[in-house]
Amino acid sequence: MTSREQHINTALQVQQTRRAFFGRAAGGLGGIALGCLLNGAVSAGRHAQDSAQTTNSEGLPGLPHFAPKAKRVIYLLQNGAPSHVDLFDWKPKLREWHGKQIPDEVVGGRRFSTMVSGQTDRPVLGEITEFAKHGESGATVSSFLPRMAEIADKLCFVRSMNTTQVNHAPAITFFLTGNEFPGRPTMGSWLSYGLGNDSEDLPTFVAMTSRDKEASCGQIFYDYYWGSGFLPSSYQGVKFRGQGDPVLYLSDPPGIDRGVRRDLLDDLAELNSQRLEAVGDPEIATRIAQYEMAYKMQTSVPELTDFSSEPQHVLDAYGPDVNRKGSFAYNCLIARRLAERGTRFIQLMHAGWDQHRNLNQQLKIQCDDTDAPSAALVKDLEDRGLLDETLVIWGGEFGRTPFLQGKIEATETWGRDHHPYAFTIWMAGGGIKPGISYGETDEFGFNVVQNPVGVHDFQATILHLLGIDHERLTYRFQGRRYRLTDVHGQVVNDILG
Repeated sequence: MTSREQHINTALQVQQTRRAFFGRAAGGLGGIALGCLLNGAVSAGRHAQDSAQTTNSEGLPGLPHFAPKAKRVIYLLQNGAPSHVDLFDWKPKLREWHGKQIPDEVVGGRRFSTMVSGQTDRPVLGEITEFAKHGESGATVSSFLPRMAEIADKLCFVRSMNTTQVNHAPAITFFLTGNEFPGRPTMGSWLSYGLGNDSEDLPTFVAMTSRDKEASCGQIFYDYYWGSGFLPSSYQGVKFRGQGDPVLYLSDPPGIDRGVRRDLLDDLAELNSQRLEAVGDPEIATRIAQYEMAYKMQTSVPELTDFSSEPQHVLDAYGPDVNRKGSFAYNCLIARRLAERGTRFIQLMHAGWDQHRNLNQQLKIQCDDTDAPSAALVKDLEDRGLLDETLVIWGGEFGRTPFLQGKIEATETWGRDHHPYAFTIWMAGGGIKPGISYGETDEFGFNVVQNPVGVHDFQATILHLLGIDHERLTYRFQGRRYRLTDVHGQVVNDILG
């Protein structure tokens, strides 16, 4: 080693961070990762036994814990909370009591958002839609959702969902991470960490967002909704944008061709590998893996987003917005194309359901935007033989109150407040029993009276369908083991096929 090399080596050792020091102490992490990377694997190595860290395509040793019923998840998360009593949970009592005060014994001192904190009157608001029973299952679905009604026998309606969170961001975070505070890994990150990637040239975990064209509510899509929390950042979701290139900097700059880009990445990988060997920081391995994935996505993503090979009847089924980038319909078709190419967790988030003062106007618009694409996605997956191995989930972070927010005579500003105590989601495919309705609410749709399903139960069931025991998928951080379901959760066996 020359004197210059010795000086650089000494400087690198001096510059080690506390984190890097512990990384080196964890059993030669850098060396393991470097060896894997130089052999073409995308891996940041593993901590010994207690909490494996890996970015390779194989996932953790011993996973899945048992034979999975689903290979992937498409989560159609409806930000803002659809009104269960207007869309899925038909309660004739609401029209009977329309305009009358909801009984105090039903409300029972429950907490609501600050939007109704000063409201002393709580008149019952009858549903603003018409309900009918559909299919052999007899599921009740609103007239605002005719396409979902057509596939009622393929769906499992869970009418007894409940949560502990009454505001949007904590409630969404709770559904995605098992905790109301940001900083925990999201469900997609846990699955990426545990099960690895089935695709060579697309990310394991993709997130897409859309919103109502009227921008009727102020819902914000926070980056931590698809973040990896304390897991290595290689497990965070890749956000596909709704305009321009789906991923920033996907296109080569002028004067740079694929050969030049390949040479640049090879040289950069060599420099990063040397740094990784010196300091043992697994985030360096993450950067190498991300650069490689980005290079592959320069080819795979343009092909993914090219709908020219899709039959016209398929495009028509997703609705008139299917070719508008960033729309819910467009994202649903992208989700199906990602699923057939091996992406494991696809998270679509659509905002606009927060109808405090515009229920009479905006609920129909939201249903028109999301009904056909949601149903088309389920049927499209089935037609391609993918539904049995793909779990599709549709639902919000809570429901809406059976009583009115505002004055009963002010019909133009009718609305419903946040309601965490009972609401409906549906699930399809991926080992879920089709054509059933599970759980029940009281005659006002206010409280769960049969088979309650909490958020951790929901998460435990999803992991179970993917072959994971939710109590055994853990990660050691700050001296304790963490899991998606925290210390809670029971698999809802009655809805499993």
